[in-house]
Amino acid sequence: MYLQQLSIINFKNYSEAELIFSDGVNAFTGNNGAGKTNLLDAIHYLSLCKSYFNTVDSQQIKQGTDFFIINGTFDKNDIPETVACSVKRAQKKIFKRNKKDYQRLADHIGLFPIVMVSPYDVSIIMEGSEERRKFIDNVISQTDNHYLDELITYNKILSNRNALLKSIAETGRFDPGLLEVLDEQLIASGNVIFGKRRSFMESFTSIFSKYYQFITEDAEQVQLVYESQLLQHSFAELLTKTTEKDRILERTTAGIHRDDLQFSIHGMPLKKFGSQGQQKSFLIALKLAQYNYLQQQKGFKPLLLLDDIFDKLDEKRITKLMQMVSAHEFGQVFITDASTNRVRTIFNQIQVDVKLFKVENGEVIA
Repeated sequence: MYLQQLSIINFKNYSEAELIFSDGVNAFTGNNGAGKTNLLDAIHYLSLCKSYFNTVDSQQIKQGTDFFIINGTFDKNDIPETVACSVKRAQKKIFKRNKKDYQRLADHIGLFPIVMVSPYDVSIIMEGSEERRKFIDNVISQTDNHYLDELITYNKILSNRNALLKSIAETGRFDPGLLEVLDEQLIASGNVIFGKRRSFMESFTSIFSKYYQFITEDAEQVQLVYESQLLQHSFAELLTKTTEKDRILERTTAGIHRDDLQFSIHGMPLKKFGSQGQQKSFLIALKLAQYNYLQQQKGFKPLLLLDDIFDKLDEKRITKLMQMVSAHEFGQVFITDASTNRVRTIFNQIQVDVKLFKVENGEVIA
């Protein structure tokens, strides 16, 4: 699978742009703020129905205008597939595939799988557990339509249970039967999600280790560990044990919404003891493993978007990384970098063709 063509109108800092891509490596170069990353985000929209950086659709509309449109044509097994997204202020987002509207955006997720690597990914390491759960959920959702539905169901039940706990605290009225019904629903949904996450991590961990070892040439020992309360206790036991605590705190303290990933280097937390270069290598390995997992599950190659990844990586790691992503194992690649010369030099050294697009103030010069 690859993206043949992209056209955008009033998207972020672009009034209008149309691009024709190579099915290999494509690079957007230009000064910071020119709009390189916005092109990657437009591609992300076509694949996952949303921005990678900002969940508020209306904030992607170019200032002074009332709508944006993104159109793209994918090639899947030599069959063209058109995808269109349009957003108008104060109106519902419209998504179409081959000119047919989607009833549910969730039905689009996974049809055109994508992996994005961005400086913003450092939040996966530095921020709270929610960011790491999002990473797991993003990967699984692109391979399992039912998983996303189950997540939505779980979060609705969790919200209802928390609302009941707050009501109990405010009114003093406690209906054990109602709480029991919500517990049963939460357990049923949570167990499904836990099973899928555990199965995913069993496959994913070894893939991740392979990529990290390749990027660093086995120079460092890192660990990726899935943490869940359900690994030690059944969900039913956990809810029974925490009922009183939940009533005091007015929220549900046990469940798969507390799952986390533990990242370590040489046995120490990566967040505290990893250098910026080590953290970046870890994140890149995490995303390349995501790519490999998606490819295995989907049976074809996803798109790979690499935003400003040369920063904070030494020349040796950059060369190895570009050799890897340009090889047969990977498909179409999109890269952003401030320096046209650096991109040319890197790909000349590894003897790989790259299609360059110069970006200046929201305009693309092929």
